[in-house]
Parts: sequence; C-alpha cells; structure tokens
Amino acid sequence: MHRRAVASLLLASAVAATGGALPAGAQTFPTKQITMVVPFTAGGPTDTLGRILAERMSKALGQTVIVENTTGAAGTIGVTRVARAAPDGYTIGIGHWSTHVVNPAIYTLTYDILEDFEPLAQIATNPQLVVARKDFPATDLKGMIEYAKANPDKTTAGTAGVGAASHIGGLYFEQKTGAKLRFIPYRGGGPALQDLVAGQIDMMFDQAANSIPQIQAGKIKVFAVTARERLKALPDVPTVDEAGLPGLYISVWHGLWAPKGTPKDVAAKLTAAIVESLADPHVRERFAALGQEIPPPAQQTPQSLRAHHAAEIKLWWPLIKAAGIKIE
Repeated sequence: MHRRAVASLLLASAVAATGGALPAGAQTFPTKQITMVVPFTAGGPTDTLGRILAERMSKALGQTVIVENTTGAAGTIGVTRVARAAPDGYTIGIGHWSTHVVNPAIYTLTYDILEDFEPLAQIATNPQLVVARKDFPATDLKGMIEYAKANPDKTTAGTAGVGAASHIGGLYFEQKTGAKLRFIPYRGGGPALQDLVAGQIDMMFDQAANSIPQIQAGKIKVFAVTARERLKALPDVPTVDEAGLPGLYISVWHGLWAPKGTPKDVAAKLTAAIVESLADPHVRERFAALGQEIPPPAQQTPQSLRAHHAAEIKLWWPLIKAAGIKIE
C-alpha cells in the first residue's frame, strides 16, 4: 500500500472514532510549533534522524517542528520530559531500543514505558555490525568466535556504557556462542569506536550508522550484520546467518511517541505527517546513507509500534535482568 494511502487511512480512522467528523481542535491542529524531544546530544544518530524528520514533518503539518535536546541518564531525562508534557500534540519524543526497552529494565523510572505514552510510528531500524580492529587475527565471524573462545575474558569488547546497545549485543553474543568477553565501557559509542580504530580494543557490536564510515575508509574490520538481510549501504557484508551465527539479530530501532492522553485525532495527524515524511525520496535517501532501514508502511502504524515494543521487552528483559545490570 502506498504510504500516502496509509496516511489517509490513519486520518479516516480518527474521523470514524469521533463519530464521522474531527473535533474542532483536531481540524485546526497544529496552530503553533511542535517540539520534538531528542533525549541525546546534538550530532548523534538519534538527533540526526530527528532533525531530518522534523524538517519534513514541518512541511506536512504546516507548522515548524523544532528539535529540543534534553539529555542525561542514558536518555531517561528526555523521555521523562515527554511523559510529563501536556497531552495536546505539541510535544512528541523520539526514542529507540535502548531508551524504550533497555533503560526500563535497568533504571528505576518515574514512568511506565508502555502505559504512559501514545505510540505514533516506528521510523527506522539500524542493525548492529560485528566489527574489530584492523589487525584482529580473525578474518571472518567464525574465526572471531573461535578466537574469543580460546581467549576467555581476554577478548576486549568496547561498549557505549553499561547497559548500552553495544553492551547488550555483546551479552547476546556470549549467550549464543558460549564465549566470554571482557567488556570495556566508554562514555558513548564515539570514544569506543575511536579506540577500536586505534587498536586499543579488539571488537565492538556497534550501530551500523556509527561504523560505516570507518569500514568504508578501511580503518576497521567488519564480520557480519546482525539482521536477516544485508545492508544496502554494505552489500558485501554477510548477515549473521550467512556468517555462521544464525539468529543473532540485534536492531536499534527508532520510533516516535506522544504523551499518554493525546487525543486520538491529533495523534493520527502526527502519524500521518510521519508516514508522509518517510515516503519522501529525499528523506529515504538520507536515512539510507546512515545505514537506517525505513520499515514498510504496515509497520509505520501506532498499533504496529505498540506490538513491536511489547515484543522487544518480552525478548530482551530476561537477558538483561539475568546479567544483573541495574542502575539506581
């Protein structure tokens, strides 16, 4: 189904839910600028995606969508900002797998991640890449697994911090292979990747958007992508299934949410603007350059995001809690 048709259906659903006509507030929404809260600093993958989308949504909605970087505590401060905002459609938040799946398992939070938000749409998925320093002795994923097993607690894996996606990816790798890594936490993925390029650590499970430039420059090795299909940006890199570790699927997906209680008709307008934006060839080109895969239209609905979110919690929370990761 064409994305514009999906957007029209979302608005039609809102009309049906309100007895055949949109309330006066929804008919005129938006009448002022909308704030998109990004829970991380400017320049990172989430901020970049948010700014690309905000620019195009502004055109779709006829009002400016501004980006507000509300940072701290691994993204929980920004997510809290959205949870506490007025449910009128003028504050929305972008988040991802770590903020909406991992953080609720390791932090004591003041909000319920499933109940205190209205899902709007999933916008992108970004699998991890299994990468290593340029002079790492293995030449493929099977060789890397053999090396890690032969050197338990000695093979160093850089992470963006305790509980970060790169950490959880490493834990999942340990569970699937029986290898034992020595995790080196950094204050963000950037410093970890810098040390990987410098040969100070052995490997990482890194977001594709972060590693692609270093791979293309020949500064690090890449063994596999943690997805069912190869990345368009790296067509020669095998999937984990092809490389010999089937099922090691890890994807840092992004979505947009509004505060709980946002009127359905207003939320439908926001979702329609997101869907229209994701159909724009320029947006799609910019996402692809970052290694981001835009989900098909059927997965760009609030219902799909809600179901996917709940399924990811069911999948990952047991692993996270079994690892004993908890941050007060």
